[in-house]
Amino acid sequence: MKWIDEIPWLFIIVAMLFFGLAPFTPEPHVWEKLKMLANGTLVRPIDIFDLFLHAAPFVLAIVKYWRDRQLAGQGNRS
Repeated sequence: MKWIDEIPWLFIIVAMLFFGLAPFTPEPHVWEKLKMLANGTLVRPIDIFDLFLHAAPFVLAIVKYWRDRQLAGQGNRS
């Protein structure tokens, strides 16, 4: 998981804003796919792939935040 520690937060934030939310109109793609998932209409393989693709920056941000908190906790125990 060391490679996650080396990714700058700026890169993740930019990826979340542009790649995660593109296209911006009429609504962000990841939001459209999450609504499809909630409605039970996310059945086509391309839509499932699209959800994973556009959600990846958000998942990466969650994992990096968790790692940062974990590493900060280890530093306080010294």
